[in-house]
Amino acid sequence: MTKILESLLPIIGLLIVVAIIMGILKVILKSKKTGGTSFPYEAISHLFTPAERSFLNVLDHLISSDYRVFGKVRAADVMQVTKGIGRGAWQQAFNRIQSKHFDFVICRASDSAIILLIELDDKSHNNSSRVERDAFVEQAAEAASLPLLRIRCQRSYQPSEIASLLKPHLPNIDTANKTPHPTAGNITTSQTKRSE
Repeated sequence: MTKILESLLPIIGLLIVVAIIMGILKVILKSKKTGGTSFPYEAISHLFTPAERSFLNVLDHLISSDYRVFGKVRAADVMQVTKGIGRGAWQQAFNRIQSKHFDFVICRASDSAIILLIELDDKSHNNSSRVERDAFVEQAAEAASLPLLRIRCQRSYQPSEIASLLKPHLPNIDTANKTPHPTAGNITTSQTKRSE
């Protein structure tokens, strides 16, 4: 029996060496795929697309210091799953909102109370998956009693038109004599939003 074990030792040693070499190769190949790091990320050059920046410039021009505008806010940061439902149903409902976001959220500056959710709708919102997503987001916002304003993404925004849309939600906004913001018309309809 010991003679058999002695004859197998070189084979066992060889198998151990092969396993170690394969493990090292696996680590090397994996690091090449991720750029030599275990964090395969890179920066996005701008938080907002050109269309979103243009709209944000108009909002900043219109909104008084009574309000603050936040961008790309997760749905799960402005609404929560109601209490009293089972754990499985709660997790399922949370999963539906955790990776969705609103383009802009307007809050009262004094206490961060949520006043208005805004979605810019570019032509990607005509795709069937986006239509379903938009319907869900609208229903969720309504269920949470959060007003949602959908605004068509366009070449340029007239501050007076945007002010008129905001007026029902922001009573102290001045809709009269709003001149265009210097960067209000700097986008084309082909510069659309990144999908979420």
